[in-house]
Amino acid sequence: MNPAKGTGPAEPETAGDPLPAVAPRLRALRRRAALTLESAARAAGLSPAHLSRLETGQRQPSLPMLLALARIYATTVSDLLGETVTGRDAVVRRADMEPTLAGGWTYWQAGAAGRGMQSLRVRVPYGAQGDIVRVHPGEEWLYVLQGRLRLRLGDTAHVLAPGDSAHFDSLTPHRIAAADRDGTELLFVHTLLQSPTAALCLGPTATTVTSATSATSTTIPGEDS
Repeated sequence: MNPAKGTGPAEPETAGDPLPAVAPRLRALRRRAALTLESAARAAGLSPAHLSRLETGQRQPSLPMLLALARIYATTVSDLLGETVTGRDAVVRRADMEPTLAGGWTYWQAGAAGRGMQSLRVRVPYGAQGDIVRVHPGEEWLYVLQGRLRLRLGDTAHVLAPGDSAHFDSLTPHRIAAADRDGTELLFVHTLLQSPTAALCLGPTATTVTSATSATSTTIPGEDS
């Protein structure tokens, strides 16, 4: 995990590609809230210099930073990101969760597209794909619904049973695999804020996916890891 400064959100030590839509909105919303750079930074547990770099696009905000700033500015993370939510459904009905198949994995979209977080219901097959190790910016959360899951975080191995969950920094080398031959089913959420080009963080690194109810195929790019 990134080191934290004080009791506030962790501050990344390296600069990444700026998020153009975020930086000017951070400044505009702070001014709308009639807060100085120093007072807003203090409330968020950041240094004024770091908040200034966020507002000029020299640093990428982490999800905890955005959550803290959204509370301080009395708004939402979607507003900070400049997302247009008009017409976007907040509820995803089971009947609309069309399964997607990729290399033996099955995915159901469990949230709206274009959000700062991506949520999925995933069926993990038993097999060798658990050898794929991932490393990328962001955070991940998973909750085991059925079967047992093998989760390796760095040098530590875990076996998660139904009802177990894990929440970790995606910069930690990680991999998952089904521990049972019948496979594993889980809920999976990951952030795309610091990795905007990432697609799915699970399954094959590059594959052609086919809708389970359609003959149309589309390619989902894999992670750089």
